Amino acid sequence: MIKHTFGMAALIIACAGAMTALPTSNARAAEASVKCDLVYNLSGWSLIYKHAEGTGTVTCSNGQRANVKIAVVGGGLTAGKYHIDNGKGEISKVHDIADIYGNYAQAGAEAGVVKSGTAQLLTKGTTSLALSGTGEGVNLGISVGKFTISRK
Repeated sequence: MIKHTFGMAALIIACAGAMTALPTSNARAAEASVKCDLVYNLSGWSLIYKHAEGTGTVTCSNGQRANVKIAVVGGGLTAGKYHIDNGKGEISKVHDIADIYGNYAQAGAEAGVVKSGTAQLLTKGTTSLALSGTGEGVNLGISVGKFTISRK
């Protein structure tokens, strides 16, 4: 069951990525060589509507660093309450730390009881954010929404 759920998550993520792709020149995308890493804590709940908030730190390969706020909102067939501690994210195809801020399209499938886990690929134009993390709680379902990174 869980294997099937994560297969469905991959399909949903691929569709969300295709829907949010914005036209951009190949030259501009090729120049985006800065990679940023996100370490975050997040807690939230869902019952059809999904809501989570957290904080994190972004460190980029060009030496830039920022403390950030994270908000997740969306909807779908979900239910649960959870938290993720010391989650990791990799942000690619950015020119500068300013490119990390904004809304990323999110789609995923969650399944967990007591020990909760997540792995997602989110997009914002040509910028990608790969998230992974583990925590505790109960969560089950499929959701679509947005993952927002803003200045703290």
